[in-house]
Amino acid sequence: MIEDNNRMIEQFFNETAPQQIADNGFTERVMQHLPQCSPLAARSRLLIYLWNLCCVVVFAILFVLIDGWELLTVQFEVMLQTMAVQTFSVNLLMAVSVLFGLLFVGVGEIISSEIVRR
Repeated sequence: MIEDNNRMIEQFFNETAPQQIADNGFTERVMQHLPQCSPLAARSRLLIYLWNLCCVVVFAILFVLIDGWELLTVQFEVMLQTMAVQTFSVNLLMAVSVLFGLLFVGVGEIISSEIVRR
């Protein structure tokens, strides 16, 4: 039964496979005359880059304001000292800032995918 289904599926896809139609190079000529990048797409890409740049700048500023290097080194030291004995503690401010960063990056990715899809 499975072999029959597989054979029928294979036959269906072989029959509906894309066919090549001779057009004397018409498709290639049309593709060469199409604009490379529309102004809307270029502006959309610029907005995506600016959004990413703003996110990076905001998080760099937040990282400096909350003494991110110090927090990371303390967390790393605590993790190394208590690894064999118990689980390490997590700084709530650092966790919230990381989640906030992921939220902004996710929003940027959603915006870029919606713009590209249009």
